[in-house]
This record gives sequence, structure tokens and C-alpha cells, in this order.
Amino acid sequence: MASINNQIYPSQFAKIKFDTTHQQNGLISLKNFKKDSVICHFSAAEILPYPSRYTVQVADDKHIILAPLFLEYINHSCDPNCFFDTKEFVLRALKNIDSGEEFSFFYPSTEWDMDEPFDCHCGTSNCHGQIQGAKYLQEQAFENYRFTEFITQKLQKTIPHVFQY
Repeated sequence: MASINNQIYPSQFAKIKFDTTHQQNGLISLKNFKKDSVICHFSAAEILPYPSRYTVQVADDKHIILAPLFLEYINHSCDPNCFFDTKEFVLRALKNIDSGEEFSFFYPSTEWDMDEPFDCHCGTSNCHGQIQGAKYLQEQAFENYRFTEFITQKLQKTIPHVFQY
């Protein structure tokens, strides 16, 4: 194990790197991952009844702080390459990820109503601009993303016609 910025990361597959352009840390892959492969397992280091910028929502009043802690450095993108599967508690590759590439996930895929909405500057062609949580997405966005089981259930209750199979 190695330490960067007092954070422990598993040197076998990821490192924390500071991005001077965006003035933020990110989690960088140290190896290649194939689409749909498991990047790593995770668990709940702590369970909170409220959201924070560092939690992943798993129920209406259940938000987990991820373990291993270095996963909090996975930043948002409107064109994500990984997904937090809260049913199997694995981080999964949504597409092929090359060594040296930054891990990213779509924050509304795990969050219904975010504690700290923000203006996205990911620069992708499908950028949503304001990121607030799945509750605020336009219907056409739902087919483009994978959502956690909890978020999918919330969406099915809110807009059932979108999820008819």
C-alpha cells in the first residue's frame, strides 16, 4: 500500500492524482479493465441517515460512506466509465478502461436528490450542465445511464411509463 495526500490506495489498480486544471483529486486506473468487469468490491464504512458529498445513497434515509475510502476520489462525468453497483457492492466498468484513465461515474446514478448540486464542466457532448440527482433528470436521459437498484425503483414510481419493458 502507498500513501498520497494521507489517503491509502491499493497500488495494484488505482492511484490518487491531483488535477491542476480542475483543482481536484481524481482516481486513476493503473491497469486495463474490460467492459462489465469488476474493478473492486466496496462496503459501507459508515451509514448515515442523510446525504453528503462523500456518500452513496442506498435507500431513502440510508447513505453510505464507501470503504475503501479512496473510492471517494472517483469524480462525476456525464459520460462515465464505471458504476457503483449497490446490489452486489462492486464497482463495475461500464466500458473498457485503459491504464492511466481517470475513473468517473454519473452521480445521479446513485443519488436521488443531491445534498450539494453543482454545475458540471465535464465537457462531454451529452453534459447535463446542472447536476442535482436523478429526480431532476429529463426523461430522455434515463435510457443512457445505468442506475442503482434504489434509484431505478424511485424512477419507476415517479415515471412508470419510461420503465415499461
